[in-house]
Amino acid sequence: MEDYAGVRRGRPAEELSPACELTLDRVRLGAGGPLTRLRIAGGRITHVVAEAQTGGRAVAADGERVLDLDGRVLLPGLWDAHVHMAEWASARHRLDLAGTASARAVADLVRRRAGAAGDGTVLFGYGFRDGLWPDAPHKRLLDAVLPDRPVALVSADLHAAWLNSACLALVGRGDHPTGLVRETECHEVLAALPKAPAAVVDGWIADACEAAAARGVTGVIDFQYGDTVADWERRSAAFRPAVRVSAAVYPSLLDAAVERGLRTGGEVGARGGLVRVGPLKLFTDGSLNTRTALCRDPYPSLEGTHGSHGVEETSPGELVRLMRRAAAHGIEPAVHAIGDHANTVALDAFEAVRCRGRIEHAQLLSPEDFPRFARLGVTAGVQPRHATDDRDVADRHWAGRTGRAFAYADLLAAGARLEFGSDAPVSPLDPWLAIASAVGRTDDERPAWHPEQRLAVPDALVAAARGRRLIRVGDRADLVVVDVDPSEADTDTLRAMPVHATMTDGRWTHGPY
Repeated sequence: MEDYAGVRRGRPAEELSPACELTLDRVRLGAGGPLTRLRIAGGRITHVVAEAQTGGRAVAADGERVLDLDGRVLLPGLWDAHVHMAEWASARHRLDLAGTASARAVADLVRRRAGAAGDGTVLFGYGFRDGLWPDAPHKRLLDAVLPDRPVALVSADLHAAWLNSACLALVGRGDHPTGLVRETECHEVLAALPKAPAAVVDGWIADACEAAAARGVTGVIDFQYGDTVADWERRSAAFRPAVRVSAAVYPSLLDAAVERGLRTGGEVGARGGLVRVGPLKLFTDGSLNTRTALCRDPYPSLEGTHGSHGVEETSPGELVRLMRRAAAHGIEPAVHAIGDHANTVALDAFEAVRCRGRIEHAQLLSPEDFPRFARLGVTAGVQPRHATDDRDVADRHWAGRTGRAFAYADLLAAGARLEFGSDAPVSPLDPWLAIASAVGRTDDERPAWHPEQRLAVPDALVAAARGRRLIRVGDRADLVVVDVDPSEADTDTLRAMPVHATMTDGRWTHGPY
């Protein structure tokens, strides 16, 4: 159990703005676009008229509202195409380990936090990155500062967890030699830990959705491990989420999804299409920070050892079998692949099955694989903030290969469809951070890392909007209004973009209206 004091339960559906019939006057249509008048009714855009053709200021008809947006910029609603909503919402309430430079520094943070928290509960922390640490995480370090209370610390990439002896005993692994668990063992350990009550987590998630809407987000693909579809069916009965949700399916529940007749894009829940079935999440490998991403070349620090090339999470044959079964029943696969060998395996599987789908992360690619994304119709779900967060780790562990790492410009030039995500909580659920990282290739004072892989602002905006480039009559009214024209913004301004208002399905989910 965790400390749940002060938890807000989220707003019920009726407190969100009702569906609007309104006219947006004097709004710029897209980055660098012209002044326009736009009308919304029934959750859809019904008219788009250039200001020069309007004949003056708009006058409200009966039952209609007119908003003068004073030259602000209107963009298609933004998506985060890769989040773990329960993990992200929970991480916002846990000990923050981001930026810690050593295992000992983390232990010091745990010591300070333990003095302010009650005994008997699990102390959860999130966000450590040990790929560049001078010392190794070990249960002895945590035992020395907190021997009796269970401590569970999750890495920033969600592929490792560091536990003390009390926590290892709690999950039946008291004989574990180090307390650092990775990949499958990590997922099993975290699943065995006490959970916050569902109602509490749902309240955290409702709040997290509102926070996402405040950054212009109108939809997410939720890859949270578990029965994500059922979780969102329950939530949608309790509150109207401030964003659209596409809920992933995991292999252990594939047969049940097929029996229910679930299909990617199909509506579930109680909110008229706001919650839909997402893709089937599959894994080929691990992650860069844990040195488990599956690569053609060995990791320098692991050369000559077992697992020196990373970890194969799913065999090629099993990957094809699962993808074929899912595709035959209308469920599109989303395949996690980070290392270059893992991406080749994933693309080979798409070529064998001949189905639509996604590769999640696509961080390190072999030169011959860039054009295969477009040829096979596979979307690259990428997280530009990872490129800036992991540049030092990549330079060390992928030395000599980083010219083809996080290579978004090369993917785009090869015709691939890019969709941006955060992998929250790996990085914050904020699409403007992804846009700024894709455009600038740095998030600190250092020069751009592999500047040849920068994207232009228009291309980054399209990737952040799931491929939606234009606002047209008939589109769903999923929109974001910003105070600064992105085409005129530097990367610092992009990162902190002032979002004036956000609308999803014709309802304001953020802003003064």
